[in-house]
Amino acid sequence: MIDDAEPAAVHAAGRPPTYTSWLRGRSDDDLAALFAARPDLMTPVPADIAALAARATSRPAVLRVLDQLDRFALQVLEGLLALGDDRLGSGVPGVGRARLAAALPAPAPLLDAALHRLRVLGVVWEDGERLRPVAVLRDILPQPAGLGPPLRALVAGRPAEWLNRLAAGLGLPTGYDGGAPADRVAAELSRPDRLGRLLAEAGDDARQVLDRLVWGPPRGTVSQAGRDVDAASAASPIDRLLARGLLVATDDHTVTLPREVGLHLRGGRLFRRIDAKPPSPTGPRHPPERVTQAAAGQAFTVIRAVAELLELWADDPPGVLRNGGLGVRDLRRSARVLDGDEAGTAVLVEAAHAAGLIAASAEVDGEWLPTPAFDLWLAAEPAWRWLRLAEAWLASTRVARLGGTKDARGRPRNVLGEGLDRRSAPEVRLDVLRTLAAAPEGTAPTTESVAERLAWARPRRQGPAFTDLVQAALAEAALLGLTGLGALAPHARALVAEVDGRTRGPSGNGGPAGHAAEPSGSAAVAALAPELPQPVDRVLIQGDLTAVAPGPLVPELARELALAADVESTGGATVYRFTDSSIRRALDAGRGGAELLDLLDRCSSTPLPQPLRYLVADVARRHGRLRVGTASSYLRCDEPAVLDELVNDRRAADLMLVRLAPTVVASRATRPVLLERLTDLGYHPVAEAVDGSLQLNRPESRRSARQPVGGELAEPAAPGPELRAAAVRAVRAGDEAATSARRPVTAPSADPPRSPTAATLAALGAAVSEGRRVWIGYLDAEGRASSRIVEPARVDGGYLTAYDATQAAVRRFAVHRITGVAEIGTAEPAS
Repeated sequence: MIDDAEPAAVHAAGRPPTYTSWLRGRSDDDLAALFAARPDLMTPVPADIAALAARATSRPAVLRVLDQLDRFALQVLEGLLALGDDRLGSGVPGVGRARLAAALPAPAPLLDAALHRLRVLGVVWEDGERLRPVAVLRDILPQPAGLGPPLRALVAGRPAEWLNRLAAGLGLPTGYDGGAPADRVAAELSRPDRLGRLLAEAGDDARQVLDRLVWGPPRGTVSQAGRDVDAASAASPIDRLLARGLLVATDDHTVTLPREVGLHLRGGRLFRRIDAKPPSPTGPRHPPERVTQAAAGQAFTVIRAVAELLELWADDPPGVLRNGGLGVRDLRRSARVLDGDEAGTAVLVEAAHAAGLIAASAEVDGEWLPTPAFDLWLAAEPAWRWLRLAEAWLASTRVARLGGTKDARGRPRNVLGEGLDRRSAPEVRLDVLRTLAAAPEGTAPTTESVAERLAWARPRRQGPAFTDLVQAALAEAALLGLTGLGALAPHARALVAEVDGRTRGPSGNGGPAGHAAEPSGSAAVAALAPELPQPVDRVLIQGDLTAVAPGPLVPELARELALAADVESTGGATVYRFTDSSIRRALDAGRGGAELLDLLDRCSSTPLPQPLRYLVADVARRHGRLRVGTASSYLRCDEPAVLDELVNDRRAADLMLVRLAPTVVASRATRPVLLERLTDLGYHPVAEAVDGSLQLNRPESRRSARQPVGGELAEPAAPGPELRAAAVRAVRAGDEAATSARRPVTAPSADPPRSPTAATLAALGAAVSEGRRVWIGYLDAEGRASSRIVEPARVDGGYLTAYDATQAAVRRFAVHRITGVAEIGTAEPAS
């Protein structure tokens, strides 16, 4: 026999169902929904259903699910845990829906929706008519609904003498003739009529003790809790409760209220209050049109500020700190340029980095520079530019407002540096926007109402860190133009709907946001575009040497005007001012005086003012009269009078000029020094090449060749439908390989004896000729064993070429690594 692997166990008739068998019975759509709701389960793809079940019920994976549940879903889950414990009187795990509904009175549609979500998430499964939570939840939530452990768990392991004394006090047989005393006691105290009589016997003063424990916590502290008492000798209320099993001592100082007693005292109810619906966010109302205008205005300010900041960094980039961040001085300088505060500038910088618009040119001695993506971003429509920034902010794990604070070691955190990542930041931002979207249009929810709703939506994540993230999300949403006057803008509502459509799985749980692939078809862009100022191709040039742009300029005109003028003020309109230096900057970039006047004449809504014409003509006349070359260096000018003036200028004495010819002057200064010094003196020289031609060029637009690095704690992207379907196929194929019944292939006897490898080749050759599938055991190059179901196509050269159903691909297998071959039979899969 050449099958080295044991056949998988066959599911025996009458075997109790398990979570694995329930998962195996789910449809492909159900498994795809599980992967959509819990992407961590398919990273990497499980080998089979058993591996998927083990991963889905592991403690870390279940804790991630619990953090996603709202308060009502948690109440439903705790109700299933409290009522479905197999240590209760019935001894049967799970609980029926009718029993749960009676103990958890809530509208039937809401209860069914919560149960459906828990099943989709895979933390609750069906055992016939009963609903059962996964076993690890018993350890994670040891006091469901504030109830203590079942009585059977409290008395397990207690001495037989103690159990017999308690049974005798309840009027029950002692000893082990009729079964375990613990089981008899637990069954007796599960009867409501019996509990009622015992409570009456204990007295009203004892009932007051129980009332303090009934709604949790179920434990109290008393002195000498483990003392020996019986019904006859009990004097105090605590003694009477201990003697009747209504309280159980768990150590020398602690007594615990059994779950059966707690449920009876609550009248069968699990919670005092059922929070089936989230609280509605409330706050002042504003006209919706004012909200839209305010948010759109801020969105326009953001895209203009980011463009201005990154243009500044392209010309004068800040350095990268040793820890990879942005220096405090550079942040302050950027804030002054944007006429804003450092906190707001930090948000814009982090958003631009998350959007891939800036990156460090190198890890050591690098500079923060725009990336090539910035040029594409500049050429796009304004509404899409805003969308790119907003989506990047939503998906980023970095919290800009942590910049400037200190970490646990006392080291400062820098913007763009380490220590600003928070794994839950994307989810908190999306939850905040969903909360704002739940308010009526134009309503600005108060911070308290937002916190109250989020406390319902994420009850397990409350705390100072969560509160800080919520406050940061509200402030940053206002800064980025998602809200106006505190209310969510229509384009932000559309963005939330789009993100939910891309990331929300069938469970109703949304994950981190993703980037929109194309601007076309975006509802957020369609909602924002009409509210933003449309690009204009005309400016108003005035006699005081200023130009007023009544809106955003088209990219071509914006570049030319930024070259020839300086921005003086921004706001509803941008004011540019023409100066000697700005005109000279355009001329240095290769623009001629006549060319510049023609451009301004074409883009001006009014006739070009005479002072501006004079300014351009005067600067152009003086520009380039002197030419600096490399001798060590020299000056050349076609007008000897200009050189006479320069040689006799006392301010140029440090240049040590020597007249070589009427039109040539030599200097001991190098060419760069000579150029800079003469420019300072107002002579405006230009450099010339060896052949005498002018060297006019605009400063190079510097870009970072490196791509931005994502957040340290960024979550993997949510899998798409195709990837989920492929994962389901792989898991099904792996499960078939692991559970199919296999009939070993016997090596034929011959003289001389055949080797196992020869028998393997014979079995595979027969499968090829007959066109049937076989099971193989295979060892990969690293020695890992796996089970495969393959359809052999060819065997030659020591390799098997076959379609591997486990990985849905055609692969080659080395025959010497095949540990066994077996024919596939049909049998009920193992649980």
